[in-house]
Amino acid sequence: MDVTSRHSPQAKHQVFVNFRGDELRCGFVSHLVEALQRQRINVFIDKLERIGEDLSNLFVRIEESTIALVIFSRRYMESKWCLDELVKIKQRADQGLLRVIPIFFKVDPVTVKQLRGAFGDQFRDREWEYRFDKPIIERWKEALASVSCKIGLTFDKK
Repeated sequence: MDVTSRHSPQAKHQVFVNFRGDELRCGFVSHLVEALQRQRINVFIDKLERIGEDLSNLFVRIEESTIALVIFSRRYMESKWCLDELVKIKQRADQGLLRVIPIFFKVDPVTVKQLRGAFGDQFRDREWEYRFDKPIIERWKEALASVSCKIGLTFDKK
Protein backbone atom coordinates (compact mmCIF):
# COMPACT_ATOMS: atom_id res chain seq x y z
CA MET A 1 0.00 0.00 0.00
CA ASP A 2 1.56 3.32 -0.98
CA VAL A 3 1.58 6.45 1.15
CA THR A 4 -0.79 8.36 -1.13
CA SER A 5 -3.54 5.79 -0.66
CA ARG A 6 -3.32 6.33 3.07
CA HIS A 7 -4.16 9.98 2.58
CA SER A 8 -7.05 9.64 0.16
CA PRO A 9 -10.45 10.62 1.53
CA GLN A 10 -11.78 7.10 0.88
CA ALA A 11 -9.06 5.35 2.86
CA LYS A 12 -9.98 4.54 6.45
CA HIS A 13 -7.24 4.09 8.99
CA GLN A 14 -7.92 0.99 11.02
CA VAL A 15 -5.16 1.54 13.59
CA PHE A 16 -3.93 4.85 15.03
CA VAL A 17 -0.61 4.69 16.87
CA ASN A 18 -0.14 7.18 19.74
CA PHE A 19 3.49 7.43 20.88
CA ARG A 20 6.33 9.79 21.76
CA GLY A 21 8.02 10.18 18.38
CA ASP A 22 11.57 11.15 19.29
CA GLU A 23 11.98 8.10 21.45
CA LEU A 24 10.35 5.33 19.42
CA ARG A 25 9.84 6.39 15.79
CA CYS A 26 12.94 4.74 14.30
CA GLY A 27 12.87 1.62 16.43
CA PHE A 28 9.92 -0.11 18.01
CA VAL A 29 7.22 1.84 16.17
CA SER A 30 8.75 1.43 12.72
CA HIS A 31 8.97 -2.35 13.27
CA LEU A 32 5.40 -2.47 14.61
CA VAL A 33 3.99 -0.49 11.68
CA GLU A 34 5.90 -2.61 9.18
CA ALA A 35 4.59 -5.83 10.77
CA LEU A 36 1.00 -4.58 10.77
CA GLN A 37 1.25 -3.45 7.16
CA ARG A 38 2.61 -6.89 6.17
CA GLN A 39 -0.66 -8.27 7.57
CA ARG A 40 -2.55 -5.77 5.39
CA ILE A 41 -3.63 -3.72 8.37
CA ASN A 42 -4.01 -0.06 7.56
CA VAL A 43 -1.96 1.93 10.09
CA PHE A 44 -1.66 5.64 10.74
CA ILE A 45 1.26 7.36 12.43
CA ASP A 46 1.92 11.07 12.41
CA LYS A 47 4.83 10.90 9.96
CA LEU A 48 2.29 9.89 7.30
CA GLU A 49 0.51 13.23 7.64
CA ARG A 50 1.39 15.74 4.95
CA ILE A 51 4.08 18.21 5.89
CA GLY A 52 2.54 21.59 6.59
CA GLU A 53 -0.80 20.14 7.70
CA ASP A 54 -2.28 21.33 10.98
CA LEU A 55 -1.57 18.98 13.89
CA SER A 56 -5.29 19.00 14.72
CA ASN A 57 -5.69 16.73 11.66
CA LEU A 58 -4.40 13.97 13.92
CA PHE A 59 -7.72 14.13 15.77
CA VAL A 60 -9.47 13.43 12.46
CA ARG A 61 -7.22 10.40 11.98
CA ILE A 62 -8.23 9.16 15.44
CA GLU A 63 -11.89 9.54 14.45
CA GLU A 64 -11.24 7.52 11.28
CA SER A 65 -9.67 4.68 13.25
CA THR A 66 -11.28 1.66 14.84
CA ILE A 67 -8.30 0.71 17.01
CA ALA A 68 -5.76 2.84 18.83
CA LEU A 69 -2.44 1.57 20.12
CA VAL A 70 -1.20 3.80 22.94
CA ILE A 71 2.50 3.22 23.52
CA PHE A 72 3.49 4.43 26.97
CA SER A 73 7.25 4.90 27.22
CA ARG A 74 9.76 6.65 29.45
CA ARG A 75 9.46 9.95 27.56
CA TYR A 76 5.74 9.79 26.72
CA MET A 77 4.88 12.57 29.16
CA GLU A 78 7.23 15.03 27.47
CA SER A 79 4.70 15.48 24.69
CA LYS A 80 1.59 17.58 25.22
CA TRP A 81 0.39 16.23 21.86
CA CYS A 82 0.58 12.65 23.12
CA LEU A 83 -1.62 13.62 26.05
CA ASP A 84 -4.06 15.58 23.89
CA GLU A 85 -4.35 12.63 21.49
CA LEU A 86 -4.88 10.37 24.50
CA VAL A 87 -7.83 12.50 25.62
CA LYS A 88 -9.40 12.20 22.15
CA ILE A 89 -8.74 8.45 22.14
CA LYS A 90 -10.46 8.09 25.52
CA GLN A 91 -13.48 10.10 24.32
CA ARG A 92 -13.89 7.84 21.27
CA ALA A 93 -13.42 4.72 23.39
CA ASP A 94 -16.04 5.94 25.88
CA GLN A 95 -18.45 6.33 22.96
CA GLY A 96 -17.76 2.74 21.92
CA LEU A 97 -16.24 3.91 18.63
CA LEU A 98 -12.63 2.94 19.27
CA ARG A 99 -10.91 -0.04 20.85
CA VAL A 100 -7.80 0.95 22.80
CA ILE A 101 -4.81 -1.28 23.49
CA PRO A 102 -2.14 0.13 25.79
CA ILE A 103 1.45 -0.96 25.22
CA PHE A 104 3.87 -0.41 28.10
CA PHE A 105 7.27 -0.08 26.44
CA LYS A 106 10.07 -0.33 28.99
CA VAL A 107 7.82 1.18 31.68
CA ASP A 108 6.00 -0.71 34.40
CA PRO A 109 2.20 -0.53 33.99
CA VAL A 110 1.88 0.42 37.69
CA THR A 111 4.23 3.35 37.10
CA VAL A 112 1.88 4.66 34.44
CA LYS A 113 -1.36 3.88 36.29
CA GLN A 114 -0.22 5.52 39.52
CA LEU A 115 2.01 8.20 37.95
CA ARG A 116 5.05 6.99 39.87
CA GLY A 117 8.77 7.57 39.42
CA ALA A 118 10.16 9.50 36.48
CA PHE A 119 6.94 8.94 34.53
CA GLY A 120 4.93 10.62 37.29
CA ASP A 121 7.54 13.35 37.69
CA GLN A 122 7.19 14.19 34.01
CA PHE A 123 3.42 14.37 34.41
CA ARG A 124 3.85 16.75 37.33
CA ASP A 125 6.10 18.87 35.08
CA ARG A 126 3.24 19.08 32.52
CA GLU A 127 0.84 19.81 35.38
CA TRP A 128 3.03 22.73 36.50
CA GLU A 129 3.48 23.98 32.95
CA TYR A 130 -0.32 24.03 32.40
CA ARG A 131 -1.28 24.88 36.00
CA PHE A 132 -3.61 27.65 34.82
CA ASP A 133 -5.59 25.22 32.66
CA LYS A 134 -7.07 22.89 35.30
CA PRO A 135 -9.65 21.32 32.91
CA ILE A 136 -6.96 20.01 30.54
CA ILE A 137 -4.96 18.59 33.43
CA GLU A 138 -8.06 16.75 34.68
CA ARG A 139 -8.77 15.39 31.18
CA TRP A 140 -5.17 14.17 30.91
CA LYS A 141 -5.42 12.42 34.31
CA GLU A 142 -8.74 10.80 33.40
CA ALA A 143 -7.41 9.61 30.04
CA LEU A 144 -4.23 8.22 31.60
CA ALA A 145 -6.22 6.38 34.28
CA SER A 146 -8.75 5.01 31.81
CA VAL A 147 -6.35 3.81 29.13
CA SER A 148 -3.62 2.49 31.42
CA CYS A 149 -6.15 0.28 33.22
CA LYS A 150 -7.11 -1.60 30.07
CA ILE A 151 -5.62 -4.98 29.31
CA GLY A 152 -2.54 -4.35 27.23
CA LEU A 153 0.94 -5.54 26.35
CA THR A 154 4.20 -5.03 28.19
CA PHE A 155 7.59 -4.94 26.48
CA ASP A 156 10.53 -4.86 28.89
CA LYS A 157 13.36 -5.91 26.58
CA LYS A 158 14.38 -5.34 22.97
